[in-house]
Amino acid sequence: MSTVDSVTPASDLPAADLAPAGSYARKDNRALTRRPRPGESVIQGLLFVCGAVSILVTVGIVVVLGRESILFFRNDAVNLWMFFTTTEWQPAIGRFGILPLVNATLMTSFTAMLVAVPIGMSVAIYLSEYAEPRTRALLKPILEVLAGIPTVVYGYFALTFMTPLLRGVFGDNVVQIYNTASAGIVIGILILPLISSMAEDALSAVPNSLRQAALGLGATRLETSVRIVVPAAFSGIAAAFIIGLSRAVGETMVVALAAGAGSAFTFNPFHAAETMTGHIVRISGGDLSYQSIDYNSIYAIGLMLFFITLALNMLSRRIVVRFREVYD
Repeated sequence: MSTVDSVTPASDLPAADLAPAGSYARKDNRALTRRPRPGESVIQGLLFVCGAVSILVTVGIVVVLGRESILFFRNDAVNLWMFFTTTEWQPAIGRFGILPLVNATLMTSFTAMLVAVPIGMSVAIYLSEYAEPRTRALLKPILEVLAGIPTVVYGYFALTFMTPLLRGVFGDNVVQIYNTASAGIVIGILILPLISSMAEDALSAVPNSLRQAALGLGATRLETSVRIVVPAAFSGIAAAFIIGLSRAVGETMVVALAAGAGSAFTFNPFHAAETMTGHIVRISGGDLSYQSIDYNSIYAIGLMLFFITLALNMLSRRIVVRFREVYD
């Protein structure tokens, strides 16, 4: 008997079997919604609490920084214009120009990016475009081990290895014992796993069809990597750079140990200079009375540091949205 012959005529079917398909969908939906799912509800509630806690913690940090910073800026010894424009930070004598601290922070961060960006991109391109799967599986975890080393170890590495190396190359009279160059170079090594890992993930997400098309048109492997894959993954790569920069700006222990312990407005990377985070660490460990202007000043520095990193993160998101490319 053929399949067509075995089908029951519609006139012989019960009325319930002849209901429209939409009614079956509504029935199924009602059945799904009626079933109790306590496990799903608990998981959903836990996830919501986790998200809410993270937001509340951020709000709490901003509130504390803002409240203590207001106490600092309300002091008669502090002038908001002088705070942002003068080049001397000496709280003991009432000089509160934050430019030396910002300048030293930017110098160490810029030096770190000079080290981390080219090396990190080279590593990312190699792992994504050249390395065999077994080699990639071996090298990437080893590289990411660097991210697990305590930053205080990096600080002593900068002080006991990088600084003597720079003094041996450029001379003891040129490179001071504490300097922003050695701190910046080691911070670059510190953020190298972050940049290379994120950039490699962005490169790996590029569809293979783009590579095959470029190779089919006669492009070399290097041309395909540099002219096709890297531009296609630009949004992810730029986000990796900016997040790495944010990490460099906020780094504390390396600069506290190797950059210097006194504010100085200098553009010489071989001279000592104190960064924003380094100053906060030094002042926090001193014998300052609570609610003194010196004590409140660290909150003002912390608030400015927060806004700098926040601005960098917002810029990162805008770049990701602006240059994101979607492939089928």
